[in-house]
Amino acid sequence: MDLSLVIPVYNEEKNLPHLFEAIYTVLPPMNKVWEVILVNDGSRDRSLDVLREYAVKDPEHVRVVAFRRNFGQTAAIAAGIDYASGETIVLLDADLQNDPADIPMLLAKLDEGYDLVSGWRKDRKDNAITRNLPSHAANWLISQVTGVHLHDYGCTLKAYRRDALAGFRLYGEMHRFIPVFAHSVGARIAELPVQHHPRKFGKANYGLERTVKVLLDLFTVKFLLSYSNKPIYLFGGAGMALIFGSGLLMLYLFVRRFIDGVAVLGSPLFQLGVMFAIMGFQSILMGLIAELLARTYHESQSKPTYTVRETINLSARPNSR
Repeated sequence: MDLSLVIPVYNEEKNLPHLFEAIYTVLPPMNKVWEVILVNDGSRDRSLDVLREYAVKDPEHVRVVAFRRNFGQTAAIAAGIDYASGETIVLLDADLQNDPADIPMLLAKLDEGYDLVSGWRKDRKDNAITRNLPSHAANWLISQVTGVHLHDYGCTLKAYRRDALAGFRLYGEMHRFIPVFAHSVGARIAELPVQHHPRKFGKANYGLERTVKVLLDLFTVKFLLSYSNKPIYLFGGAGMALIFGSGLLMLYLFVRRFIDGVAVLGSPLFQLGVMFAIMGFQSILMGLIAELLARTYHESQSKPTYTVRETINLSARPNSR
């Protein structure tokens, strides 16, 4: 299998016929052995019925994975990758805002020696306030924190060599950080502008609340990449910094007490500020520890982050990565 196209599907009944039309326009002329793996993520409309119809019509190319309930986009992408057989894997949304016609361009760039080619929605056709502005801020922050500079982490349209996806698993909503994980194992990454269209049918499943999730996930990604093998550097370093800062503060308060006669505990804001700082810092650390424990739990037991109700034109067991 040369190419696997992985598409998460959630309530895209009206978009699916147009999606298949675009796929059959683009992929057959490429003279590759290809498959399309569509992961129905607990859709509440007739999306699964439409997928079944196309799977029956074209069992050679169309494969379907149906979840028992909605597990989220990351789990759907992870399942599609698990079941994919292609040496090259392309991710694509089902809402037709990304254009399948850009797939040959990404693959051509991949053939130049890159391991991952990411799409960049340079002229994005979404709401400027609720979607585009938070996305620009999040992309800038992720690039600064991780050192992997991309304009558009949120663009699903990306092409990967299979070996670039080895060595890590996806949990929570980590799919947008795949380039960061791939970079950590030495993948060469390129980015290309791709087309972006307004959504014609259905509605977007994400809003401003997704920005908060991105920021929280960024804490986890930074921790896993920089400190998962040496957590004492983070916890010990932070502890020493806090102790040093506390010492300076206490020294200042005692000096002020002897020079100006101001009581050290005279202001309740002192205790309140210290309490809030400690509680906030402890909350972050506990969250990071809990994330590490959750990953250990999943990976030590090979416990999947999704459950499959049925598969169509696929083997019963997914591929191991």
